[in-house]
Amino acid sequence: METAMPTVNQAHFRITGRPLSSNFIAASVSALGISSPSTSNSPSSSRGRSFVARASVAVEEKTETKAALIRIGTRGSPLALAQAYETREKLIESHPELAEEGAIRIVIIKTTGDKILSQPLADIGGKGLFTKEIDEALINGDIDIAVHSMKDVPTYLPEQTILPCNLPREDVRDAFICLSASSLAQLPEGSIVGTASLRRKSQLLNRYPSLKVLENFRGNVQTRLRKLHEGVVQATLLALAGLKRLNMTENVTSVLSIDDMLPAVAQGAIGIACRSDDEKMAIYLASLNHEETRLAVACERAFLEKLEGSCRTPIAGYARRDEDGNCIFKALVASPDGTQVLETSRRGPYAFDDMIKMGVDAGEELLLRAGPGFFNR
Repeated sequence: METAMPTVNQAHFRITGRPLSSNFIAASVSALGISSPSTSNSPSSSRGRSFVARASVAVEEKTETKAALIRIGTRGSPLALAQAYETREKLIESHPELAEEGAIRIVIIKTTGDKILSQPLADIGGKGLFTKEIDEALINGDIDIAVHSMKDVPTYLPEQTILPCNLPREDVRDAFICLSASSLAQLPEGSIVGTASLRRKSQLLNRYPSLKVLENFRGNVQTRLRKLHEGVVQATLLALAGLKRLNMTENVTSVLSIDDMLPAVAQGAIGIACRSDDEKMAIYLASLNHEETRLAVACERAFLEKLEGSCRTPIAGYARRDEDGNCIFKALVASPDGTQVLETSRRGPYAFDDMIKMGVDAGEELLLRAGPGFFNR
């Protein structure tokens, strides 16, 4: 089932900073305010629509007058910066001493995944494509905390680092965005859907084998919306969480249900890491942690770790608390061409040890059912 999204206002950000090296920019982040779109389009009326990609980033020279109390490391995309800004605001809310100008500095770090845009993620290989350089900056003391999209974080953490904090999770569902159709089911046979995600590709082709997928459909949200508007593809799928954090849900045509498109492990969750020996930062982060999110993400990542999943493996998993307070965990693995999808689920107490066991057990079941060579089809 697909749900139409309401329109919302667009937040803008300004980044001011000074270059540190080829990979770093030290910056302070400030909100420029919230403005309303000049026109409002109903997402359910998609025909003839043009999309708006207004989140912008400007970099300008600024001289730092004093050492920051906390340096936040992040990627430089508008979405990554929105997540860093959210972290900054929550720190200030919990610790008023951090409200002083310059107390928190944003340090923008370019990762391998940001530098190589011409190849599909599965072809680049390796893990930590969007985290490695940020983790190195953390270990080297160039930053104090690192803000990550949890779906980008490998199941292992580098030595000397811990990830003790997850912010409250955003909507985990995927959004369907199209200029000419209101749902995937309404796309004509042979329509091209752009996505760099093998998880989305496999589930899409499993349900709609008459559609085609452009795999190397990469770039930030704004870039992908521009490519859609230019006619490179007829539709695309994006994480609703990112569009909400960018205040860009006016671009959403409809929202895919969990049953139609199971999300990526840890989709919609922000994780914040620090050095394992930095007690001060650990205390700051403990005040921000959302335990329900942390436990759900731990369950999903235990499942992913058991499967040893990577960008080459279509894997999905989602843990949530039900109305009785228990954990419901749904998971799947799929062949890349979508011809076969294996699903499973678990229910148990919403407690760390039980949820880790559920994730591991689900992974073991699907490994056994898939057999060798399943992901090579």
